[in-house]
Amino acid sequence: MTPEEQDLVMGLVFVPGEGRRHTLDEVLAHFGEPDGEALALRVLRDAMERRDADDVEMALILHAAADASAEEFLEPLTELFPADWHRGHEDIVTILGRFRSPRTVPTLALATHWVPERLDWDENRALAVKAIWALGAVPGPEARDVLDGLREAENEIIRENALKQLARRGEL
Repeated sequence: MTPEEQDLVMGLVFVPGEGRRHTLDEVLAHFGEPDGEALALRVLRDAMERRDADDVEMALILHAAADASAEEFLEPLTELFPADWHRGHEDIVTILGRFRSPRTVPTLALATHWVPERLDWDENRALAVKAIWALGAVPGPEARDVLDGLREAENEIIRENALKQLARRGEL
């Protein structure tokens, strides 16, 4: 994506007090794409192929702006999550959480204990907490087993959030 195209996509982000500078329709017209989900997926796959962290961010913005929910995102996002060359880990966990799919459990489980180097400073473990809450919404024994395993976590924040999710699920 060119810097101008990145600026166009960044215009989809809501800025308090200013709103959005662009609409999804304007962005789609620029790219000659009638479907926001399709554009987001195309940009995501291209960014992954080129290992372009900025374009991963653009793809995630497009995903949010298009309110995308297509299952086609599941595989590339789970593949992308553990890569350390991008900055989208928290957004990916949030998106995977919306799927509420047992297929997301391995990636969400990884997010409860793996800390990307760029998030190493975060003592509150926001990435892990997002993953735990996402796991809490996933039905089935796989998610429950991961949450149950976190009851013995060394980190108090992880332990407490896992217990809250188990209680919310009625599985404590």
